[in-house]
Amino acid sequence: MTLRNLVGRSLEELEPDPSSIQKLLKAAARSIEDSKLEQLSDENRFDIAYKSIMQLANAALQANGFRTLTSKPGRHQTMLQTLPKTIGLDNDVVIMLDALRKQRNIVDYSGDLIPPSAVEECINQANSLYFGVHNGLKKNHPNLME
Repeated sequence: MTLRNLVGRSLEELEPDPSSIQKLLKAAARSIEDSKLEQLSDENRFDIAYKSIMQLANAALQANGFRTLTSKPGRHQTMLQTLPKTIGLDNDVVIMLDALRKQRNIVDYSGDLIPPSAVEECINQANSLYFGVHNGLKKNHPNLME
């Protein structure tokens, strides 16, 4: 399946905008740094690290000329599942990122606490994804990088 096959179902096409993509990358970098602030609760640190993962997945998708349809549910899942197509991310990593997405949903809707190990995993995955997206864009879309 290609990204184009998802147009109208979960994606729409757009013209990649270097400025928007750079803003998302910078926002993700700030979010990753904020997630490392130990004076914040584990739940907030996890949420901030997860936010950076979404910003990065969004940047990768936009660099490839697509974005999720805001009128459809499952935007986060779609952004994660497109990472193998947008930056060549390994499916095993996508499975881990999706597990973090599910953990976030549980916390958001139940008020459960996040274990410190999940916080660290989310921060580590965000860091790794930052470099994966940055390097993937530099290699495949150098015109979108500063």
